[in-house]
Amino acid sequence: MDEALRAVADPTRRAILLLVRDGEVAAGDLARHFPGISRPAVSQHLRVLTSAGLLGVRRDGNRRLYRLRREGLSEAARFIQDMWDDRLDRLKHAAELEEREQGGS
Repeated sequence: MDEALRAVADPTRRAILLLVRDGEVAAGDLARHFPGISRPAVSQHLRVLTSAGLLGVRRDGNRRLYRLRREGLSEAARFIQDMWDDRLDRLKHAAELEEREQGGS
């Protein structure tokens, strides 16, 4: 989970994930979306995302096709959801307590 969260902390990597969320995209096509970044830098971002388990890669001749691995985010998503649910449970409890206190007056 830590590696996935570190990987998505970078805005370029988040943008890459958005580009591949609906299907495979070739590395060269991904690089064209980032004209201000060198191809080697984009390749490094792809390696970080792949190493974190967030991207799958498939070779097609001399091309590399990248796709989102949603399961790579599942542990981090569960953690965030648990944190959110906990806050909602606390809010619900506080609201119910306030309602009881107001109803009992």
